[in-house]
Amino acid sequence: MTARAISIGEAARQSGVKVPTIRFYEQIGLMPAPPRSEGNRRQFDEKDLSRLSFIRHARELGFEMDDIRELLALTEQPQRSCHEADSIAIRHLREIEMRIAKLQALSGELRRMVEECGHGKVCECQVIHVLADHGKCRSDTH
Repeated sequence: MTARAISIGEAARQSGVKVPTIRFYEQIGLMPAPPRSEGNRRQFDEKDLSRLSFIRHARELGFEMDDIRELLALTEQPQRSCHEADSIAIRHLREIEMRIAKLQALSGELRRMVEECGHGKVCECQVIHVLADHGKCRSDTH
């Protein structure tokens, strides 16, 4: 057995990335095409597994594919300053914080709609009235 004897199924199991997703990552260039066996089966190694785990974790944290591609490129230059990686993470953090603020505004507006609803008839329902007229919302951020 060579160092590259890990099948795609085993790579999926060990990395937590599904087989079709591994193929997709290869197709879009996030994963290099691994060598193939005589039977034309992909053969992965530990470096591939580490890369798959990196990608999976970055996706779990919500990073976009282009950001992951840049971060992976940075890992190939370990002596380089981490300023670019920090910048990518800071940009991503700001995007998440903006989404959180919008979701909090949305939550507040929905809570207000429900609380103001008299729970009577639809013709008197505050939820229906506010949904029909955005001008009745207290926030424009959603």
